[in-house]
Amino acid sequence: MTLKRREFSRAALALVAGFGTLAQAQKQKPEAGSDYAVLETPANVDAPAGKIEVVEFFWYSCPHCNEFEPALSDWVKKVPKDVAFRRVPIAFNASFVPQQRLYYTLETMGLLERLHAKVFAAIHVEKLKLATGESIVEWVGKNGVDTTKFLAEYNSFGVDAKTKRASQLQNAYKVEGVPALGVAGRYYTDGSLAKSMGRALQVVDSLVADLRPTAAKPAKKP
Repeated sequence: MTLKRREFSRAALALVAGFGTLAQAQKQKPEAGSDYAVLETPANVDAPAGKIEVVEFFWYSCPHCNEFEPALSDWVKKVPKDVAFRRVPIAFNASFVPQQRLYYTLETMGLLERLHAKVFAAIHVEKLKLATGESIVEWVGKNGVDTTKFLAEYNSFGVDAKTKRASQLQNAYKVEGVPALGVAGRYYTDGSLAKSMGRALQVVDSLVADLRPTAAKPAKKP
């Protein structure tokens, strides 16, 4: 499922009409225009030379991002060495910015591995809002983070610059809902296009394979 920009306070579209339709889609090679979109103007990428960048656009308060996170985390653990993955928190309006800052502050402080999943759990299991700087600082403090250091990073120029770049990338990919995935600054897919986020990961795998130089592709077994 994908939470749409116009619907982020309501339930998103249904995944698919039936299992037969999804099973059929999974067997077909992804097609531009139906399973994914091709960007008219390529977006910037941060991946090193020789790496294929995959980006997840997400929002901590999005229930569908929360549902997608376990499958995405499993997928990330198995990505080939030539894939560079990164998450990008979106901001459809100013109320999203505190959580953008939360993500990039955790990243800067090296706390993502310990607290990224816990943020989702706090919001969707414990039902905490974590929508303001004050509530975020209180929460990280309860999770053993030095709040003075956290606030210094949270309000820093570096984190401010990262949130601005995140919004620029979101606009470059024309993100209309989350969770969503971008590939190599060229392609975009989400649960609505691919019919499910599981299928969206398959679309990404196919696009990554197509982007590899021929010589780098694994040889097929006879």
